[in-house]
Amino acid sequence: MAQLKVTLIHSAAHRLPKQRKIVESLGLNRVNSTVVKPDNEATRGALFQIAHLIKVEEVK
Repeated sequence: MAQLKVTLIHSAAHRLPKQRKIVESLGLNRVNSTVVKPDNEATRGALFQIAHLIKVEEVK
């Protein structure tokens, strides 16, 4: 299964509470922090909601 490397490129401060919770639940703490998550429907759904705050790359 593929993995997704997610990097927070914009701050979650002053965003909707739902978006801040998604950023926190993914494990992204500060700007430029990076996590690797599995590529599945749940992860894709969360990433779609905060797409304007993150950069996503596929890791093989």
